[in-house]
Amino acid sequence: MTVLDARALNRATLARQLLLDRADLPVLDAVTHLCGLQAQEPQEPFVGLWSRLRAFDPATLSELLVGRRVVRTHLMRRTIHLVTADDALAWRARYDDMFRQRVMGTFRREADGVDLDKLAAEARAVLADGEPRTRGELVAALAEHRPTVSRQALMELLISAVPLAQAPPRGLWRTKAGVRHVLLSTWLGRDVDPPSADGVDRAGQAMVRRYLAAYGPAATADLRAWSGLAGLPDAVAAIRDELVAFRDERGRELLDLPDAPRPDPDTPAPVRFLPAFDNAILGYHDRSRIIDDAHRGLSVEGARFALVDGRVAATWTVEAGTVIVTPLRRLSPADRDALAEEGRALAAFLSDGESDRVRVDEPIG
Repeated sequence: MTVLDARALNRATLARQLLLDRADLPVLDAVTHLCGLQAQEPQEPFVGLWSRLRAFDPATLSELLVGRRVVRTHLMRRTIHLVTADDALAWRARYDDMFRQRVMGTFRREADGVDLDKLAAEARAVLADGEPRTRGELVAALAEHRPTVSRQALMELLISAVPLAQAPPRGLWRTKAGVRHVLLSTWLGRDVDPPSADGVDRAGQAMVRRYLAAYGPAATADLRAWSGLAGLPDAVAAIRDELVAFRDERGRELLDLPDAPRPDPDTPAPVRFLPAFDNAILGYHDRSRIIDDAHRGLSVEGARFALVDGRVAATWTVEAGTVIVTPLRRLSPADRDALAEEGRALAAFLSDGESDRVRVDEPIG
């Protein structure tokens, strides 16, 4: 079995994630290919797509949100993702059990005795008019008969019991807006796809194929880490004959689609700026293909990263229109120049051309 080293896996990841070359894809097709973008920070997906697409216009993504072709909803890892309407409806039922198990585990004492089906029915009645409601409005409407359940627990139980969407203007370009919830089925005009009546996990199988197309080659542990689902081994087994296998340097088996790109490990990789919580990093259990273990903790703390030669080499922030880059290690003059050049382009994107200021600091420590 062919062994793929960390550099080979890195270049495959960059190619699948549209980070090796910016792609000439329509925005909707890019969101589809990436299986959505993590989006608990509403503006971050815009940076993620700017780094991946040529001539990306943020207004296009906003239009897709308003037009209900993409949607903000809880999905992978029970976190907010920006996904296509089709994927939200096709995949949401696959997450029902996991959502409920997680919330019951976290709020076990308060959730004891709460009938989730009854809670879901009441929430659907409240939201039946299609009017988006804030967290406070929903909790107030549902708390009367559940006085011992905290507001936080009640909202988390509701999210687990009912597929919801976050309505615009939340998530629009350069728009600050609070979260307002609406039934996913009402917002998108049709019900969530039910599980297959014959017991075949077609949604799970589709997720495996799509994950490998955007993240492979990958181990089943990586698939679990990205999806948050424990039950996908059966889906993997069902399509195993469609896949090819490799091993990494640790001896783990890696699965992949036969015709997916696996570039030469020596393929040059340009500097790229990633937003907070980008799935190019979070979408794996073993993230060593793109980030050193020493910096792994930063990936769950909301740090924004810059890639140099395909690997996390710096963090970045924006202050007063200036992109400030802080290297995590000492960089060559050429790498610092490349960071500055891409940083100027990012500053211009974020400011609508009003600023191209960038500052590359010295490494901390």
